[in-house]
Amino acid sequence: MSNASPHPPSESRSFQGKIGTTYEESTPWWPDPQALPEGTPNVVVIVLDDVGFSDLGCFGSDIDTPAMDALATGGLRYANFHTTTLCSPTRACLMTGRNHHSVGMRMLSNFDTGFPSGRGQITKAAATLPEVLRDNGFNTMAVGKWHLAPMEQTTASGPYTQWPLSRGFERYYGFLEAETDSFYPELFYDNHAVDPPKSPEEGYHLSEDLVDRAIEFVTDQTSVTPEKPFFMYLAFGAAHAPHQAPQEYLEKYRGRFDHGWDAERETRHARQIERGILPPGTELAPRNPGVLPYDELSDDEKKLSARLQEAYAAMVDHTDHQIGRLMEFLERIGQMENTITILLSDNGASQEGGQQGSLNPTAYQNGLPEDLDEMVARIDEIGTTRAHSNYPWGWAQAGNTPFKRYKQNTHEGGVRCPLIVNWPRGLPRTDEIRQQFHHVTDIAPTLFELLGLQAPEVYNGIPQLPIHGVSMAYTFDSPTAPTRKEAQYFEMFGHRAIWHDGWKAVAYHERGTSFDTDQWELYHHDTDFSECNDLAEAQPEQLQKMLSRFWVEAGKYDVLPLDDHGFAYRAKIPRPGSPRERTTFTYYPGMGHLPGAAVPPVMNRAHRITAFVDRTAASDEGVLVSLGNISSGYVLYVKDNRLVYEYNFLGTRYAVTSTEELPTGPAELTFEFVKTGDMQGVGHLYVSGKPVGTEAIPRVLPHFFGWQGLDVGRDTLSPSSPNYDGEFAFTGKFEKVVFTVAPDEESKEPFERID
Repeated sequence: MSNASPHPPSESRSFQGKIGTTYEESTPWWPDPQALPEGTPNVVVIVLDDVGFSDLGCFGSDIDTPAMDALATGGLRYANFHTTTLCSPTRACLMTGRNHHSVGMRMLSNFDTGFPSGRGQITKAAATLPEVLRDNGFNTMAVGKWHLAPMEQTTASGPYTQWPLSRGFERYYGFLEAETDSFYPELFYDNHAVDPPKSPEEGYHLSEDLVDRAIEFVTDQTSVTPEKPFFMYLAFGAAHAPHQAPQEYLEKYRGRFDHGWDAERETRHARQIERGILPPGTELAPRNPGVLPYDELSDDEKKLSARLQEAYAAMVDHTDHQIGRLMEFLERIGQMENTITILLSDNGASQEGGQQGSLNPTAYQNGLPEDLDEMVARIDEIGTTRAHSNYPWGWAQAGNTPFKRYKQNTHEGGVRCPLIVNWPRGLPRTDEIRQQFHHVTDIAPTLFELLGLQAPEVYNGIPQLPIHGVSMAYTFDSPTAPTRKEAQYFEMFGHRAIWHDGWKAVAYHERGTSFDTDQWELYHHDTDFSECNDLAEAQPEQLQKMLSRFWVEAGKYDVLPLDDHGFAYRAKIPRPGSPRERTTFTYYPGMGHLPGAAVPPVMNRAHRITAFVDRTAASDEGVLVSLGNISSGYVLYVKDNRLVYEYNFLGTRYAVTSTEELPTGPAELTFEFVKTGDMQGVGHLYVSGKPVGTEAIPRVLPHFFGWQGLDVGRDTLSPSSPNYDGEFAFTGKFEKVVFTVAPDEESKEPFERID
């Protein structure tokens, strides 16, 4: 028998036993299992979406939020906390402790701008919070909105390198896009798409489902390894549009906002000063451009705007109830006492509802107006399964009381957000407000300090960016200590700002104009909390000092080049390697739900859809392919032995129906769209090459169908058509469906005509 190798494998080099020729001559040894110090706290991070600074009861609202208020009473409120003013970038900062441009998330994960700061994914040079915690002995779980993966890569074929399970989480349940329908969400469990567990008719709502799953994950973990701490990341879809809530919550707020946004802002402002959220003497910012005095609205405009705000409030209230359920669960299993809970919003209240509000987010995303009379006629649908509503600018500014502007902007209305920290066992003081300036990059280093951990300098062989944030732990027992934050830049869509030593310079940028013409404003935040007194003309030297500091920070953190392109522009540029670069797509029945970012780019392009089927009976019918939801999309289906194509243009439906019944047996069922001009054309139906129907489609969407994707052989989630029930799965034999798409919008007939 040979002697042991003189060159043992690498994992044997740290072996502390003895290896002989046989086991009788050897001594076994086992390394100690990885374990954190006894008493290491759990961590729960809760992220709200598009919730304004004043929208929680404990920050000045009269929306009922008792669970979040209880977290504040038992913890600390931060009234000078800031985010990036947009969802993906804030989440990137939260997950890494670094600035969003530096890690590659200049705007949304939907797009790659072609520059290092805008790859739409977090660089591997920035290990995430769950990666660090998992590798140090935590169980890690994420539930809810992710929006940190390149959206073209969220199909069943991946790649999965930026999905939650590849960036440090061991369990995941939620949605990967920016938004979703709370009654019909696009859900993913770990690395695959799943259907919602029940229907809206059975009582389904996404926020309830997310907390059910969070409770399930923690139950599994604490039942098996109660000695291990857990990290739970719970990111609600609420209160991002569409604003939807169960009926009892909608009815609860009927009439509560009939007084209008001006009175609401004044009430919240006074309440904030009274409760110490705002320093005495803080002014209420004037109305934003485009926000009318509420008294100048027509009766219909008042009626509509109040109902839209009611739906928003109902959604926030309903979300609070789910947070309360999670807190009650943690209390019941004995984990609440030693759990660090951090609750924040990702940015200020949203301007995306426009001046009058919206019942259709696809209209906003395509830059198209909605008709007031039509919205008023649908007023009872607001907040339900039948509408995707968002409130108007006036109510968004009320949510951001006392500040100017909104989400996407770098004035305080976009970047100042509520933050609550709760830790019953660890906080020396509670039910207090902190006024130190801090930023979302500061949360990760705060947790590292509290948990006794260090961010790695090298991770998986990759040198790491330094942590950009600073710990906030010093504020726990030092209410009036000076902030340890030296400076913080802000940039989004060309809007810019720099905070330094109590001063802030900020510029609003009009998209499409020269950055050189932007008007910089200057505020002394220590005495002007709400940015009401512009000192740019009075103190030009201070302004120049601040601008110089902005360019230093911009260079240091990869902010350049400045880029003001918006969603519509980026939506038409596929990421290299995206399936949308092709012009032919073949899908097979049984394929999983295809997210909207990876579907064939038929928007405002000539195209053909052909389904290869075999119907053994005239009764074989159902959906062949569907995309979209109640707001927009298209569907090709067979019903009553006829072929039907429907195009949903923001709720107006254009249909082409075959003029004769379909034959049984094998057939090629085709819809063809031929352009006759920009955003218009003619739809043709064919059965095995024979023309069977033609109708004009006078309007098509220019850029975007919305977030909800494509299904083959059925219509899942929010229905694409009101003319059938449920999924309406195709009952015949179905071989495949083939899309052929023109290479650009100018081509009217990209293929050889069938006729």
